[in-house]
Amino acid sequence: MLGSVLTDAIVVIVVLGGMIFIHELGHFMAAKAFGVRVLVFSLGFGKRLLHYTWRGTDYRISALPLGGYVKMAGDDPTEVRQGEQGEFLSQPRWHRFIIVIMGPAMNALLAVALLAGLYKFHYQKPAYEEQPARVGDVDANSPAARAGLLPGDRILRLGNLRNPKWEDVEIKVLTTVGEGLPVQLDRNGEVIQTTLTPRAEGPNQVGVVGWYPYVPGVVDKVEPGFPAAKAGLQAGDAIVKLDGKEVLFWPQFSAALQAGQGKPLSLTIRRAGKDFTVTLKPTLSDAMGEKRWLIGVDFRREVLVKKLPLLSAVSASVQENVRYALVTFDVLGKILTRRMSTRSLSGPIGIAQLSGEAYRAGFPELLMLVAFISLQLGIFNVLPIPVLDGGVILLLLIETVMRRDLSLEVKERFAQVGIVFLLLLAVFVMYNDIIKTFRPY
Repeated sequence: MLGSVLTDAIVVIVVLGGMIFIHELGHFMAAKAFGVRVLVFSLGFGKRLLHYTWRGTDYRISALPLGGYVKMAGDDPTEVRQGEQGEFLSQPRWHRFIIVIMGPAMNALLAVALLAGLYKFHYQKPAYEEQPARVGDVDANSPAARAGLLPGDRILRLGNLRNPKWEDVEIKVLTTVGEGLPVQLDRNGEVIQTTLTPRAEGPNQVGVVGWYPYVPGVVDKVEPGFPAAKAGLQAGDAIVKLDGKEVLFWPQFSAALQAGQGKPLSLTIRRAGKDFTVTLKPTLSDAMGEKRWLIGVDFRREVLVKKLPLLSAVSASVQENVRYALVTFDVLGKILTRRMSTRSLSGPIGIAQLSGEAYRAGFPELLMLVAFISLQLGIFNVLPIPVLDGGVILLLLIETVMRRDLSLEVKERFAQVGIVFLLLLAVFVMYNDIIKTFRPY
């Protein structure tokens, strides 16, 4: 447990440290390009640990690793200014705008670059996510069951999505809670209209409807000596029916075995396009430290793994990041209007847990998470919150419209409001993370 916590902490420090460095690098490069004197470029806050001064800039690593900053000459309106051209506030507003926006822009570019690099060498997704959304199974008493959905239904429309893939369906459901979504289904050629209302579940209180994708039961491996091997099943066989009921989502097959308590099963097998039926009796065996009814087969997990050409990788990365950005703004809007729970927000503790899990899952998963967090960091910074980049941009836009600078008093009050808000937000998200950790439901 302690080792896992330490791993999570180290990974999140490295991940956030790298992203913040890229963010501040954006400000730094833009400032240098416009001739603004950069006094300090720090990775971390607090006491200076290591530093090197070059061309008037103090490059440093500070004691608190979760953060960083660029200190430019004349960027604090409360300080005495010399009025030199090299001061930030002496620059034209459009220069200041570019200097400020380059931080979030670098985070967005990092997200695109990371995913494009990953997809160039390793593009991986569950096969069902790329397929038309067909329902494989439905939980009893779930929102999907109450809406009348049945295994085998194909989703023609869900809300504003038409002919969606499962990937689109999953995101739509996760980000919708307590709101009716119009659904159009194709059931054996008949078009059916209904309404689906996701309910909030889990530690993040995201939308859940209780349905599963169509994932056929194709046998990947047959264990020698078990009932399936004795009945003649082979790798590549598809189990299409269990006791006359279609198998459209193989993970539920195990649940059906346990519910049968060892009763003989009738399986319809499809091999080389031909169907035949076998009868076998499950055996009670040890599996993952507990007794379970088994027939001795592993099912194939269909996964798309390929390398994309560079342009295709960049295109896929841009599309993915644009989609995540739109979803992020949608979720923020729903949280502000109380249509989604604030428990869907994560702070440093939640990010550390996710980072540790991704690190243990493998490099591709970690890279995808880093890209996602970098995009979120960029989006968060462009929100019109005082002290953040978005707050500075808001003041610049107001001053541009007014054609004059705001007073020092107004800017000070604006900054004070921002500091208080950010402190309250930090306390809230950390409390939120703790609650989700110790009271997940």
